[in-house]
Amino acid sequence: MKTILDNLNQSQKEAVEYIDGALLILAGAGTGKTKTLTTRLAYLIDVVGIDPKNTLTLTFTNKSAKEMRNRALNLINQDVIYPPLLCTFHKFGLIFLKFNIDKLKRENDFVIIDTSDKKNLLKNIIKDLRLDIPISFVANEISKYKNSIITPNDAIKNAELIEYKNVAKIYKIYQDEIIEKNLVDFDDLLMLTYQILNENPSLRANISRKYRYIMVDEYQDTNELQLQILKLLTSEHNNLCVVGDDDQSIYKFRGANIKNIVEFDKIFKDVKIVKLETNYRSSNQIVEVANTLIEHNRYRVGKNLTSNRGERVEVRLNHCIDEAHESRFIAIEIKKLIQSGVSSDNIAVLYRINSLSRSLEDGFNKEKLDYKLLAGVRFYERAEIKDVISYLRVIFNHNDDFSLLRIINKPKRGIGKVSLDKLQRFALNSNQSIFEYIKDSHTDILLQNFNKKIVENLKEFVSDIEELKRVSINNLYTLTDKLEEIINIKECYNKLMDTDNKIDNIDEFYGYFKDTIRKSLDIDLEKFLDNISLSSEQDKTNNGSITIMTIHASKGLEFDYIYVIGLEEEFFPLLREDIDIEEERRLCYVAITRAKTYLTLSYVDSRFYKGHRQYMKKSRFLGESGVIKDTSLKVTTTSKYKKGDIVKHKIFGMGRVQSVLNKIGKDYKLRINFGSQKRDILSRFVEPIQ
Repeated sequence: MKTILDNLNQSQKEAVEYIDGALLILAGAGTGKTKTLTTRLAYLIDVVGIDPKNTLTLTFTNKSAKEMRNRALNLINQDVIYPPLLCTFHKFGLIFLKFNIDKLKRENDFVIIDTSDKKNLLKNIIKDLRLDIPISFVANEISKYKNSIITPNDAIKNAELIEYKNVAKIYKIYQDEIIEKNLVDFDDLLMLTYQILNENPSLRANISRKYRYIMVDEYQDTNELQLQILKLLTSEHNNLCVVGDDDQSIYKFRGANIKNIVEFDKIFKDVKIVKLETNYRSSNQIVEVANTLIEHNRYRVGKNLTSNRGERVEVRLNHCIDEAHESRFIAIEIKKLIQSGVSSDNIAVLYRINSLSRSLEDGFNKEKLDYKLLAGVRFYERAEIKDVISYLRVIFNHNDDFSLLRIINKPKRGIGKVSLDKLQRFALNSNQSIFEYIKDSHTDILLQNFNKKIVENLKEFVSDIEELKRVSINNLYTLTDKLEEIINIKECYNKLMDTDNKIDNIDEFYGYFKDTIRKSLDIDLEKFLDNISLSSEQDKTNNGSITIMTIHASKGLEFDYIYVIGLEEEFFPLLREDIDIEEERRLCYVAITRAKTYLTLSYVDSRFYKGHRQYMKKSRFLGESGVIKDTSLKVTTTSKYKKGDIVKHKIFGMGRVQSVLNKIGKDYKLRINFGSQKRDILSRFVEPIQ
């Protein structure tokens, strides 16, 4: 027993030794949550004598499940014949369905389809229904429905706006089709598990009695469906131990519901809360800055981290003129660090939105620094940026068939695969490029092989490109404005899951284009495209590389040196209608607590934003964290609900928020569509379920 508990602090021991009942381990950043959870599992098996088969530990990634399993087993002194079940939620769902899907009158030889398969099925359904709606948008909405436990019939009943009526119709056909073909998508692994447990009391009781000790890692990331499954699994007991940090709940866009952890003691009975508040990762000053910032959030359980390391290294503030100055400053400083012997593996640069990586990549490339972009795509390799570049290439060189084929249907011009194949074949036979063939062919000739609408669109496309060519020659600086005015590329990305990010990236590129033209009087379109090609074809980085990434991608990681860039209003925090300011603040808290010893927070006076250079106000988070003293930076309070959110009312059931009307005391008045009726309800009387 001493071996297991020896390396724990008092709070960790208290959590490990609490056996029966609901337990919330509120684990701050760097406080040893994984160590505590794995030790508790080992303690149950090796000291208390719980049969490993009666334990179930759930997490979110296969990597963390494997690591936790190994760490727990290494702590157990006895031979374990049947290792404890430690897996992701979805792996548990798969195991459960293999044994129990017959309760839904389905065979257990079902096939799990991936995202690509799912989109192909949806593509065919959308085509059959002759709807013009993005596949990604439909796939995302169906996923939201399933994770909010909304059936196709419920979706159809509650849909009011035409696009949601269409999604609900597609959802119904899609679900009927995958059931008929005995397919299961990723979300079904949990939705069907919930359905079976909920509809079969005897089975539910048996499963609950089997798994008498249930633990959940990263509990702040759970959604409504996962919460309801946990309620069913603990129906015969109250032995649920969850570990998480309400201050690191940053995945609302994936469906995570912070309510699950903040109100854990209301959802489950007789809850014991143990707070892990000793931070073993970061220096004193970093922890103090993180604490000062997060205290501005109102919707949290509350804790106060203290650093175990003791040393004090001041958090630095980096103030630059613009993004080029910022990226060059950071690149030069990092280069000096590496030359002094600091490993590049210990250095990371974080940002809130993807478009900020462009200036960073340019700065690093100029200093010949190796870097890796974690959980992301290099700026010039992103699909939307490659589309814009392809337009520029065709404008410069009409005979660039490769680029033309990429953008001939962006935005849609009704030119399908058969028509494209014909175009390529006819152009080849006439020894012309596709552009030349369309331009030189008389309309009557084209009408012999293509319908009237396609011919009109092809001729218009050629005319637009020729007009843009003239602009590129006469006034290159205005080319991107004219490109957007004539082509409207951004429209291609409306209604996609990450619409805002893609449009931000396009605006960033337009801004960079203008800035380059303004600063380089001798540059032309050809030289600009050549420079882009060189930036796009960087050699692959070595293992020893600086990491640049979004803050979301940095979750769970730590580095000696952290630079957080873009700390300006509208960049960090984002200030859009759908943004929750408290989640933005939690994101900043996560960014700060990735740093072990050295933290630099950076802001600029101006950036290219939405295609124009704009003066930027420094982020309120700099004032709220105490890094700067500025009384003009105030906390913004907002409703945690927005238009489109799905909520649940104890009488009226599920509904969708139509609008946030006004604030009344501590509440917000919400207009909610409950299927057949709209009602104005105060926010405290509903719960978010996605």
